[in-house]
Amino acid sequence: MKIHEYQAKDIFDKYGIPTVKGRVVTSADQAFSLCEEIGAPMILKAQVHRGGRGKAGGVKIAQNPSDARDKAAIILGMNIKECPVNKLLCYNVVDIKSEAYLGVTIDRGAKKIVLLGTCEGGVDIEELAKTNPEAIFKYHVDPGSDVPLSLFKKMGNSIFSNPLLAEKTADILSLLYKIFIDYDCSLIEINPLVLTEQDQLTAIDAKINFDDNALFRHPGLKELQDPEQEDPNEIEARKRGLSFVALQGNIGCIVNGAGLAMATMDLIKAAGGEPANFLDVGGSSNPDKVLYALKIILSNQNVKAIVVNIFGGITRCDDIAKGIISATQSMSIPVPVFVRLTGTNEQQASKILQGTSLITANTLDEVIAKAVERVGSLG
Repeated sequence: MKIHEYQAKDIFDKYGIPTVKGRVVTSADQAFSLCEEIGAPMILKAQVHRGGRGKAGGVKIAQNPSDARDKAAIILGMNIKECPVNKLLCYNVVDIKSEAYLGVTIDRGAKKIVLLGTCEGGVDIEELAKTNPEAIFKYHVDPGSDVPLSLFKKMGNSIFSNPLLAEKTADILSLLYKIFIDYDCSLIEINPLVLTEQDQLTAIDAKINFDDNALFRHPGLKELQDPEQEDPNEIEARKRGLSFVALQGNIGCIVNGAGLAMATMDLIKAAGGEPANFLDVGGSSNPDKVLYALKIILSNQNVKAIVVNIFGGITRCDDIAKGIISATQSMSIPVPVFVRLTGTNEQQASKILQGTSLITANTLDEVIAKAVERVGSLG
């Protein structure tokens, strides 16, 4: 789950991380009034769950109240990477001497938490990671272990040669790590961590992502969720017990089990296709659940085929086959559906699917090859 910058800064404040907090406005007139109150120049920053706001035109500087109103009117109502801008965070311009970056995230390959830092923060941090990755310092820590203060100090010294600034950076990074652990985060960032002309360190921006699977431990966090920033299909899918994430491809996927769903998408890519979504229906053969899964996928007009890949363990394959047939008979499906069922009662399931419009295969590789070939033939 993602939250807005201003919400992340509220959490930073609770832990003692220095921030430029600002105030939120939702209209051009509010921006005018706030600029009259706090003075100019004033920063106006779009609040969306996407990066690259500045390059997209979502961050502007107002030189006076009228300018603030005009620029707020431009930003509000924009769509930045398909996210609507309905809120602006506003604050006075900060005199910046230099910009750094601090972050904590999960390195899934190493199965560890990784501390990140560089003295070259700002809007081009993603480009820096590609072109000059050695400029970003990384330190791995074991999940659940106590991180020695010396490691935070090592990062601080890597970013600032000034001992006082290095020590302050180490303190900030240690607080970021504490937030990361306390809130079961998947990502936390300050970009940029600014050194002002007065030699003060402050977080100009703030980003926190939470692990959805741990939200039950933090009931108050759900109140920070902004449904307007999320794909409505993903929200509705969660309500119906489905795990759904939209992607950019044209082969829809209905799979039971997150690991199997990931493997299915990988194999589609390996075969030369492009998955249109991640969709885990769980261990259910409920026709209504399968029907809604199909509706979600078909709402994407780019979808040219659908792959159904189900492993029948406790749930029997014949029950799943009946559920799929019932669902497909309840709606018009304009694209071919490829089905692979394996596991308990798979032979009975195969007989049930015979004579239907569903295209079956005995192996996952085979069903994916058929789907990719069909999509390729459609151009």
